[in-house]
Amino acid sequence: MARLQPVRGTHDILGDDMLRHRHIVETGRVIFARYGFSEWATPIFEETRVFARSLGETSDVVSKEMYSFQDRGGESLTLRPEGTASIARALVSNSLAQSLPQKIFYQGPMFRYERPQKGRYRQFHQIGAELIGAEGPLRDAETIAMARDFLVSLGLDEGIRLELNTLGDLSSRLAWREALVAYFRQHADQLSEESRTRLEANPLRILDSKSEQDRRLLADAPAFDDYLNDESRQFWDELRATLKAFGIAFVENPRIVRGLDYYSHTVFEFVTDKLGAQGTVLAGGRYEGLVEEMGGPAVPAIGWAAGIERLASLIELPEQKTTGIAIVPLGQEATLQGAAIAQRLRDRGMVVSIETRGAMKKRMDRIVKSGATHVVFLGDDDLQREVVQLRDLSTREQSEVSVSDIATVLENALSV
Repeated sequence: MARLQPVRGTHDILGDDMLRHRHIVETGRVIFARYGFSEWATPIFEETRVFARSLGETSDVVSKEMYSFQDRGGESLTLRPEGTASIARALVSNSLAQSLPQKIFYQGPMFRYERPQKGRYRQFHQIGAELIGAEGPLRDAETIAMARDFLVSLGLDEGIRLELNTLGDLSSRLAWREALVAYFRQHADQLSEESRTRLEANPLRILDSKSEQDRRLLADAPAFDDYLNDESRQFWDELRATLKAFGIAFVENPRIVRGLDYYSHTVFEFVTDKLGAQGTVLAGGRYEGLVEEMGGPAVPAIGWAAGIERLASLIELPEQKTTGIAIVPLGQEATLQGAAIAQRLRDRGMVVSIETRGAMKKRMDRIVKSGATHVVFLGDDDLQREVVQLRDLSTREQSEVSVSDIATVLENALSV
């Protein structure tokens, strides 16, 4: 029988990879708490219309990448391809749209059927945040500041820059969209096949195109700055001023767009040169129609998300402080007594392993490799005298300790 492998585009998270994954999530929890954000968890699958209506039927995610299926009741369900739509749905489902603002963060697996590549999987993990009820530029800047603090706390302050753009309000965006469509229609014969399709359904996505023939046309495309109305320009000015007040450096990048109609004003990406062409490590923006799409009121919000696998490929694993205790019983009776001692130590919060397999040298090799700090030896003679032999692996000193005192002695040793 052939050896079973993970499904293409999925991967097991083991060992150091799991430690990095957990470190990212735990770091996020600490930073988000400073900003008053609380954690939500939504199901990994939703009714398909949650994503089809929020992402748009013509988007690449909906048309090409969603894992959708019919359950036994004939209902169309979809494994979540991203977290924002589920958070908006949960807000409405739980009648929280009247209790704003809501500051939420989430983390967990997402699913997209796309071509697997380094750092990109069909089942991947995201960590993200949403501030629902973001009343103005201050909240946008504050949410971006939280993202920056998160990355800095992971040790990623070097080599990462914030790129920022504005999409203006709806009227500004519609005017710009009309100008873009008119321009690209004049040059439709020079567009790639994919961009000709996008021209009718989602023309802003042409600005994201990686096709060389499309990119040659972008230099002369209408600039959005020419279509910003006064209200949008004021929002943009206040956002940049507030980011500076928070001490956050940024560069303006007019090529950052979001192709969905409910995005407005602020869009941003934190990018690095350490990942080649796939340089975005965290991205987000302001949106104003998503909660309404889910059946709630019109509520402005801002959010962002980061791929945990991508972050894990960039961070150094923090040094793990190990304080494990190994118990080495010699004989069946000693093993039973060792189990009782181990449980007593675990009840006091210590990390304990019982080493019974193999010769003494192999046991000690495993213990040293594990990073344990102390070894408790227990033999037949020790049993009769109700003592153990305690060895400190850092000093190599060994002493005899009574069974009744071993927990207290180890607590004192570990507290030094």
